[in-house]
Amino acid sequence: MSQHYLDRLFEPRSIALFGASVRPESVGGRVFENLLRGGFEGPIYPINARHDKVQGKQAYASIADIGKPVDLAVFATPARTVPELLHQAGEHGVRAAIVLSAGFGEGEGGGSEHQQALMQEARRYGIHLVGPNCLGMITPRLGINATFSKNDAKPGSLALVSQSGAICTAILDWAAARPIGFSSIVSLGSMADVDFGQVLDYLALDPNTQSILLYVEGIRTARKFVSGLRVAARFKPTIVVKAGRHEAGSRAAMSHTGSLVGADDVFEAALRRTGAVRAMSIEQLFAAAQFLSMHHQVGGDNLAVVTNAGGPGVLAADRAVDVGVNVPELSPESVEKLNAVLPASWSHSNPIDILGDATSERYEAALDACLADPTMNGTLVMLTPQAMTEPTEIAQAVAERAAKAKKPVLTCWMGEQLVGAGRNLLEAKRIPTFTSPEGAVEAFGYLAQYRRNQQMLLQVPGPLSRGMTDLDLEGARLVIEGAMSEGRRTLSTSESKAVFSAFGIPVMPSIDARSANEALVAARTLGFPVAMKINSHNITHKSDVNGVRLGIGSAHDVRTTFNEMVADVKAVQPDAIVEGITVEKMYRHPHGREVLVGVLRDPVFGPVVTFGAGGTAVEVMRDRAVDLPPLNTFIAREMIQRTRISKLLGEFRNLPPADIDALVSILLRVSGMVCELPHILELDINPLIVDETGAVALDARIGVDYPEPNVGRYDHVAIHPYPSLHESKLQLGDGTDITIRPIRPEDAEMEQEFIRALSPEAKYFRFMRSLNELTPEMLIRFTQIDYDREMAFIATTVDPETHKEIEIAVGRYVVNPDGRTCEFALVVSDKHRRQSIGNRIMMALMESAKRRGLRAIEGEVLSNNEPMLHLMRRLGFSIRTSDEDRGIQLVVKDL
Repeated sequence: MSQHYLDRLFEPRSIALFGASVRPESVGGRVFENLLRGGFEGPIYPINARHDKVQGKQAYASIADIGKPVDLAVFATPARTVPELLHQAGEHGVRAAIVLSAGFGEGEGGGSEHQQALMQEARRYGIHLVGPNCLGMITPRLGINATFSKNDAKPGSLALVSQSGAICTAILDWAAARPIGFSSIVSLGSMADVDFGQVLDYLALDPNTQSILLYVEGIRTARKFVSGLRVAARFKPTIVVKAGRHEAGSRAAMSHTGSLVGADDVFEAALRRTGAVRAMSIEQLFAAAQFLSMHHQVGGDNLAVVTNAGGPGVLAADRAVDVGVNVPELSPESVEKLNAVLPASWSHSNPIDILGDATSERYEAALDACLADPTMNGTLVMLTPQAMTEPTEIAQAVAERAAKAKKPVLTCWMGEQLVGAGRNLLEAKRIPTFTSPEGAVEAFGYLAQYRRNQQMLLQVPGPLSRGMTDLDLEGARLVIEGAMSEGRRTLSTSESKAVFSAFGIPVMPSIDARSANEALVAARTLGFPVAMKINSHNITHKSDVNGVRLGIGSAHDVRTTFNEMVADVKAVQPDAIVEGITVEKMYRHPHGREVLVGVLRDPVFGPVVTFGAGGTAVEVMRDRAVDLPPLNTFIAREMIQRTRISKLLGEFRNLPPADIDALVSILLRVSGMVCELPHILELDINPLIVDETGAVALDARIGVDYPEPNVGRYDHVAIHPYPSLHESKLQLGDGTDITIRPIRPEDAEMEQEFIRALSPEAKYFRFMRSLNELTPEMLIRFTQIDYDREMAFIATTVDPETHKEIEIAVGRYVVNPDGRTCEFALVVSDKHRRQSIGNRIMMALMESAKRRGLRAIEGEVLSNNEPMLHLMRRLGFSIRTSDEDRGIQLVVKDL
């Protein structure tokens, strides 16, 4: 693969500054001073038409006067001048730019015409542009400080990416007094071009970056943000602080950056699916980064707390509840062990209070018991300085035990003067130590959150779950299009139920009636008792207009109720168009629980599936969990468990447990509906009744609109589904059955075994270097792919001896930075060459790339790899020798 397209931004060999000033207090003066003081080894060219010299350095009237290549151009001139200056930079060959200037239409301000002109020039020359309205960028390792901040940054392994320049300067000032260093600092500003997704894509593979910190106010393109975050979080701990969690903050963020701000719980759901961790403050951001960078692993959320005082233990337990950490009871075996070594008055529960006179031996015994307890996933050891306490001696004992432990051990030495030496000892031994119980518990919470979110990252659901063979996708689409052809954007109850039925979602039988007589016939047909509901596309919540009547048991009551309901609605909402009444079979079961399943359209992340408590008080209860489609069983069950109503779905008093499998099935079917029908804007099944026998939709509403034209099949969802539609089968001449399908994360072990089994020649042809097996990073990169930006097909068969699925070939492509072409690679096992498997995988790759709208597929082939070159000729690729390496052939096919 070629260099990353952002290399010139992060590692330029030369820099030009437009607007370099002799006035040190100006933006251009401050930036130039920072560039000179930083120690950058490459040339720095100040551009100022009014002065021959700027701060003692030769100045240039224009970039053309420099006469030498420039990798990075920085702009500190008024907004109206920048488009023309960027044009000049493009003519000079500049392909990376930072625009510090404001006045490009941020928020409600003017200047949008300047941004349009700016982006027109950037696209014309293929310039990757950071900003406008940003602080700039810092790469401490290279001595580059292209900002107007008064702060410097120490070199280190943390990358900071922020929309807010002010937050960057505050963080830099905060970090200056601490042993915190940075690999890169990027202030994105308005993100007219380069955004979070692209920077994350670069940092994911940057060897100088070990952890990534994000400050997010708003997002312009959800798919790119989610895609970039998923790539980064696969390789490195990625921690996010999100501003605008509440309405007032959201308004401020929108006016500040001009980016979209969606619902906070939807953003939280997106983060869970990316594998990143969320912090709620700047201090937590660094605490999480520091702790996660130590690469501690936890197997669950259970924390043991050892303390020599009751109060700190209570504080720790309280904070644990807040952050979703469990402080469970000790196992009976652990209690028995502790009874043998602790005074009789110890707490006999978790937190484990070993009393104020605790010695190092007592701490060791308590810690040993906690580490051996299979219930516990980690231990927090706390100390307060009391009369009999030896903080340093105890710190030494705890550090020795923690160094050998297979579970994480955190410490909290509370106080300052008396415990300072002990805390310093723990820090020197790289034992995580904190000054407060709350901070220590939060740190363990980040570990637990990281584990959960990394599990979610490995989920790659398809648009439709396996086994859904009872769907009528075309029928559902026709119902929706029929309503829209009549100018309606809300389906009737009957139409909504028809769509649900097409997706296999159980509904209560119902009949629409336009008169009292028709209602009577419908009730007789369905059987008494019945429910009657107003039928009007103008009314969203029927109960608000007295539009729902239940348990109607006679013909007389049906007639009377029909006329009363129509009259009531006309009185409450005179302008509503009433089409009639929907008569529905009355649900009768004593064990039913009311829940809600729905879909909403978030302004940032698009369709979102919701689940929570149902009924008429749903807005008041505010008990909902949200997640991004597509869902699978794992995600759906986790989604249900996040709600309060989930506690009522189990066995409760005289109620048997509800059928959770039926509920999960409905969530999966709604997810499939959203993926396959981009027409759906919103959807409510409220109530959905679930009991021990299954689940059934009693009321339904679907809002629709025409999808955006000329977009991909799944472009309306933020997470690209697993492309299960691309699976195919073939049979070799000897009768061997082969499956060709997109790769999945769980194929990692099979992929590693496949690479190990290749001959040295096959490995060299594929990787162009000697390689025994894939590194862990390569294995993640190859199997945990983002289907939005790349594709990998594997060919598998069943080993006749072990009866296990084995991989026999793999081909992949990655979309190039231009977004129009892709680069491919292919390898077939030595045993299965010359059986057309490589040909079939290449055909699948080319078809996938063509459907994506890519114009060409290209690759590099060693000149002595004749079998591959033969395949390329047969498939119609053009072949030419590389200008840079005569031993490599460049192969290209126009799609």
